[in-house]
Amino acid sequence: MTGNILKIVKISQSSSPNTVINVKYCDTFFSKLLGLMFSRELKPDGGIILVEPRQSRWGSSIHMLFMNYDLAVMWVDKDMIIVDKVLAKKWMPLYFPKKPARYTLELHPSKFHEYAIGDQLMMAYGSHIS
Repeated sequence: MTGNILKIVKISQSSSPNTVINVKYCDTFFSKLLGLMFSRELKPDGGIILVEPRQSRWGSSIHMLFMNYDLAVMWVDKDMIIVDKVLAKKWMPLYFPKKPARYTLELHPSKFHEYAIGDQLMMAYGSHIS
């Protein structure tokens, strides 16, 4: 990503491919650092996916400092399998996945029970927004 172009990807579960969530794709240092910090709210159908170059527990960890709301967080490995999940509380200092992950999916807290550890996700590249 360059400039102010925002990449959107479509996330769905392999068991429910018609249920799709459009999320912001964050793969740059700044986009991952900023994440959802300082945003006022997250719409129920919104979210972001933080992308690391390789799987790790440390690299896929998150903090909830400066957050105004809780998040449903799913950690996903290189094969797009959910390896851990948590209902992350605002202002908590740090969350680590129990297993190494390459992707961190942050969604509205109402989505927490729609995903389970072991679910396989699919990611399709959507659009770019300037």
